[in-house]
Amino acid sequence: MGLDISNKVINKDSISCDETFLITLGLSASPDIQSNPTDIVLILDRSRSMTGEPLEEVKIGANTFIDIIEESTDGVKDGIIGNGSHIGIVSFSTTATQDSPLTTSVSDLKDAVNSLVAGGNTNHSDAFQKAIELFNPLSTNDKVIVMFTDGETTVGPDPSIDAALARSLGITIYCIGLIGSTGIDIDALNDWATDPDNTHVSIAPQPSDLEELFKDLATNISNPGATDIVIDEVLNPDFNIVNISTPNIGTATLINDTTLKWTIDELGKTSNEGASLVFEVKHVGTTSGVKKVNESITYTDTEGNVANFDDPEIYVDCEEDIVVDPCPEPQEIEFEGCQDYLAYDLGDYVIDNVGRILELSLTIKNVCPNKKVAVAILLNEIDRYGVEHKKAIKIISIPAHTNSRCKDIKLTNIKLVLPEEDNNMCGTKKFAVRALINYIDNNPIC
Repeated sequence: MGLDISNKVINKDSISCDETFLITLGLSASPDIQSNPTDIVLILDRSRSMTGEPLEEVKIGANTFIDIIEESTDGVKDGIIGNGSHIGIVSFSTTATQDSPLTTSVSDLKDAVNSLVAGGNTNHSDAFQKAIELFNPLSTNDKVIVMFTDGETTVGPDPSIDAALARSLGITIYCIGLIGSTGIDIDALNDWATDPDNTHVSIAPQPSDLEELFKDLATNISNPGATDIVIDEVLNPDFNIVNISTPNIGTATLINDTTLKWTIDELGKTSNEGASLVFEVKHVGTTSGVKKVNESITYTDTEGNVANFDDPEIYVDCEEDIVVDPCPEPQEIEFEGCQDYLAYDLGDYVIDNVGRILELSLTIKNVCPNKKVAVAILLNEIDRYGVEHKKAIKIISIPAHTNSRCKDIKLTNIKLVLPEEDNNMCGTKKFAVRALINYIDNNPIC
């Protein structure tokens, strides 16, 4: 059946500067469908949220899937699925229906797909049950379910029980999800699908992506397993690879800070098989914003399988340091040649630090865009009886930032001068410090 699914996922949506996250690469492959007859049941979501373009794109994708499987079974496009393989159709909304039994007739299958009408709720449990009933338990054919859905379960029992039953019967489950108007539970798809999840679950952001996704899955299913696999992963320069876990199959090698190579001698030649590689990545850039994780990723094997890895993005928030009281500018003094004595006048200075100096820093969390912030630092001295006496106050105005999201802002070098009124420079002093922080700009346009 060839390379079934190729996938790439990251475990975080956003990070701070210098933070790490995990990337997982996944592949699954199966034997040649001509020498390894396979029964496939397509489960297609026709709930209310599929009305219009989504259902039309699913029909196109399913028909393309049927065409590719049909031709790959015997090498002839004659409208008949050959060499002992079959396809069946189950569709579902509030309940599920067996729209076509396992058959070799392409026309019957396409008629079943093209007659689907959207409406009703979402019952994944009944869909799995109806699909399991289509398989002949006495058949020695490989058994595959391809579940497509665009929403979460709204009626019926917990479908994870039915999916687990299917897997226990030796049925391989692939899940295709469309991010639809009602939302989709990716964790549920991972739970239903055959492990490893990242090789058996694919997500389509838009309905227009479905045809290509169905096409890739059918093309890879129809090829033989994969040999001499080489994956070259190159990260965006904003990220470095800091750790590579040992893959369950093959060997992963770090080429440089941003590049690794994963090689697999053989995958899915005798049975369905999944391979997974996890590696840790660290942000090393200096700017905030949405960053593409990859610069490039390439896949090759002897059989010419096609791997389409996702191109993930991650939001990076680099905390901004604002120096409140900058240090005085230095004056440069230079000795020339053999000169061994130099007199230099540093100029006039005004005494501005009489007594002790307290330097503070603080971080303001989640400052919204286009909002100015005022910070008041209140400092009281605590006498030996525990009574507070006002000593100093400092007001700081923080300009608004223009990032697309709320961000943390760090203030550094906040200096408070503490005059020594009793000339006791070596005595112990105790202070109470409070910070009051408020937005001072309700109208960002102003």
